[in-house]
Amino acid sequence: MTISVRPITSAEHLAHIAGRASASFLQTPAWATVKSEWRSESLGFFDGERLRGVALVLYRQLPKVKRYLAYVPEGPVLDEWSSDTIADYLEPFRDHVHRKGAFAIRIGPPVVVRRWYPDTIKAGIADPSARRLGDLQPDEFDRHAVRLGATLARLGWLPPKSGDGFAAGQPQYVFQLPLADRDEAAVLKGMNQLWRRNIKRADKEGVEITLGTRDDLATFHTLYLETAERDGFTPRPLEYFEVMWDAMAAEDADRLRLYLARHDGDLVAATTWVRVGEHAWYSYGASSTAKREVRGSNAIQWRMIRDALAAGATVYDLRGITDGIAEDDPEIGLIQFKVGTGGQAVELLGEWDLPLNRVLYKAFDWYLSRRG
Repeated sequence: MTISVRPITSAEHLAHIAGRASASFLQTPAWATVKSEWRSESLGFFDGERLRGVALVLYRQLPKVKRYLAYVPEGPVLDEWSSDTIADYLEPFRDHVHRKGAFAIRIGPPVVVRRWYPDTIKAGIADPSARRLGDLQPDEFDRHAVRLGATLARLGWLPPKSGDGFAAGQPQYVFQLPLADRDEAAVLKGMNQLWRRNIKRADKEGVEITLGTRDDLATFHTLYLETAERDGFTPRPLEYFEVMWDAMAAEDADRLRLYLARHDGDLVAATTWVRVGEHAWYSYGASSTAKREVRGSNAIQWRMIRDALAAGATVYDLRGITDGIAEDDPEIGLIQFKVGTGGQAVELLGEWDLPLNRVLYKAFDWYLSRRG
């Protein structure tokens, strides 16, 4: 197999993704519009004339220098991620972005290494000797993923780093709820008692879930700002969500949805939902400090899960978690909330870097860490 890499049109890129069961929404052409502050291009991986993969590459420029980090979030989207053939894909890709002025490359192979089921996670949280998911025996372990990581290392790629700055990117640990061959009753039965009780409570209290329009983004954003202040994270501006809506809706009318949960007319929760093929994601969420007892957050998640089932999704992805499971971990509440769905903690292979110019790579790492 001889792979060549060359630019493709957005239409070719989208058509290839549309033919797959799953690909990250961060690898759709629309995401280039969302990340307009980065230069971007769609690339195709060709075996002769056969398209074997695509990549949305985002180029982030160094300050005052026309050299770039070539970033492929949760990609490339390849027909295969195999330790035996990955060099055939990555070497021509490396050469292409190097010619484009890249001083380093970052990729996020969509490859699962380990999974932990709900009972394993709950037992780990209850065990004072366990502080991280890695302390627990996984319920699933993929040796092929480990071999792939070893091959990447032999090719000069640097494994994921922990911490801030350049290390910050897409999460290595996510939480996923499997939906394949299940119906609503089976999914609900798989949730823990607290989740089922909270869903019933929201229904009894009269919480109403509706789909919003672009005009409702400002309402969502007001609640999102309240959530950011309460939970201590830096919020995105309203314009970011408006651009996301416009770009994704132009690409696929059902790519992005906005959900609003109200109680007696008061907005108590709001979320965004994204779907590509058979993979649906809970993307952004907000909840009010008031009326938490009506359980709007559980109700809105249950509606999104049911809609994912109805759309033919086989995975409902609750996105990032940390791997900490100790009682005093500051993020323990997040995994406790998500494990109630009956889903699985998932470790991905993570984001790998290939420095093409080590001096510039280290300088950019320092620059981003200083920016926080």
